Amino acid sequence: MRLIDVGLREGHEYRVRDTWLTVPNVITLVRLALVPVFVWLTVTDQFLAAFLTLAFLSSTDWVDGYIARRFDMISTVGRWLDPVADRLSLVTVALTFVLTGIAPAWLVLSILIPDVVLTLVCLRLFGGSPDLKVTVLGKVRTALLLAGTPLLLLARVPGVDQDLWGGLALVLVGAGCVLHVLAAVDYLARAVRKARELRAAGVDPRDRRARPAQGA
Repeated sequence: MRLIDVGLREGHEYRVRDTWLTVPNVITLVRLALVPVFVWLTVTDQFLAAFLTLAFLSSTDWVDGYIARRFDMISTVGRWLDPVADRLSLVTVALTFVLTGIAPAWLVLSILIPDVVLTLVCLRLFGGSPDLKVTVLGKVRTALLLAGTPLLLLARVPGVDQDLWGGLALVLVGAGCVLHVLAAVDYLARAVRKARELRAAGVDPRDRRARPAQGA
């Protein structure tokens, strides 16, 4: 049973669409639209509604990827929109949790600091994204954080075993944060290596038209 890249059709030659109007992209936009709803529910202490919203929001990350792979709906827009939506959602959720006292400060710091460093380095080397494939490490990291963060809210719901769900949430989120740092280090090393290889081949890493496509 496949746990990573669910819906992938082995041996199928995927066609990358130029249009933005695909089902996976619409789902990703819905995910972004739900983020402010989650923030409002959380800051107003509506923890059950916030939990359900975040759980649904998190599930859409799996759903849009599955549909894109299963029904051959990969698009150029989706390739950058999905990771951007993931990162914005994750940082916003982490900030909301820390500012409302639901989670400790290390949650947002372990996510934000690596992301800021990566963004600055990639802007310096490539003028934007280096077009690198997401690794299994990065996907497991995301899965742990998406599973753990809703449980932080569930532990605040009256009548719920707070010790059980709060403890499980911290274990999942803590593991996800550790993997986030490791994934950032791996991504940074691959970005620097790719920049060096492009320069050695006489290609300017900042010239997107001249450098190889994603996964090169």
